[in-house]
Amino acid sequence: MSEPLIRVIDLETAGNSANDVCEIGWQDVARDVGGCWALTENRGALFVNPGRPITTETMAIHHILDEQVADAPFWKDLAPRVLRPEGGVVALAAHRAAFEQRYCTDRLTGGLPWICTWKCALRLWPDLPRFSNQMLRYQRMPEGLVHEIGLPAHRAMPDAYVTAHHLRDMLNIAPFDQLVAWSAEPGLLPRVPAGPDRGKGWDRLTDEALMGYLRDRDGDVRFSAQTELTKRGALAPAVAETPAQGSLL
Repeated sequence: MSEPLIRVIDLETAGNSANDVCEIGWQDVARDVGGCWALTENRGALFVNPGRPITTETMAIHHILDEQVADAPFWKDLAPRVLRPEGGVVALAAHRAAFEQRYCTDRLTGGLPWICTWKCALRLWPDLPRFSNQMLRYQRMPEGLVHEIGLPAHRAMPDAYVTAHHLRDMLNIAPFDQLVAWSAEPGLLPRVPAGPDRGKGWDRLTDEALMGYLRDRDGDVRFSAQTELTKRGALAPAVAETPAQGSLL
């Protein structure tokens, strides 16, 4: 492998079980001749047979039909060659990667590190109002993103293509190791996502209010409150919890 390669992936599923993937898409990102990170020409998508009917709820999101996946390979047979392509990759990436990690287990990935572009966006662009993949697309309007290639949304390759533009820009701002480290921690939310303090920055809350958020059910909320209290010297440094999806902003 001449240059470090990161594979951005996106999954569409038929349900929530471990083998319910019905489509995987990818877009590779690598360093260009000038040393900057850039999208490569390597992207694609493959159908996967989930071994069960696709639910109407998920069909209404991605519009993948049972007959389209009937003759496709099963996830356990297809996943390794997409997640660990010939020549290798140094990491996998996804937006809200905790979802993809439910299906892309270490056994299938070989224990590759992950970059979660959602968690990294919270760190790098905290002033943005929203952090979903598509909202970042239109708030940021990444250079070089071909509108038509990034459509339709909620299909594996177009979504991976959009995510890859966010990842490219992140890698050109922050070191690879930093993105991996942020991705291994809960999300550092720039604002309180719900409740009476919704929309407030954590620095606007009293110590008492922050202490209350340490009991929240959402791991991202707890981590964010703990981080602010640590800045104030009110707590020992935060210890990363198991990565969580967290709340949409």
